[in-house]
Amino acid sequence: MDLKQYHIALVNLDPTIGSEIKKTRPCVIISPNEMNKYLNTVIIAPMTTQSKMYPTRIEINHDNKTGWVVLDQIRTIDKQRIIKILDSLTAREVEKVKMTIKELLVD
Repeated sequence: MDLKQYHIALVNLDPTIGSEIKKTRPCVIISPNEMNKYLNTVIIAPMTTQSKMYPTRIEINHDNKTGWVVLDQIRTIDKQRIIKILDSLTAREVEKVKMTIKELLVD
């Protein structure tokens, strides 16, 4: 499977512990393409259709639904958890994700 940064993939997140987002759900691949090509793991941010207006959550439209990319739940997963690729973020959504990650982790 060719995994690219900012693809939306269907991922099985179970088992989880505590407040981690669980079940099989769409997730955005955050890791760069070089990592995705050579490592057996990828960095993802899960998505949800139910969210509060946190500054770490980016609203997007996917599959004719409004959803949120949950950047406060970024994690590394094994590629075996990925079921299939669903879609990609738009250029505007990618910029929002990049800006929020920078504010969250860099600045």
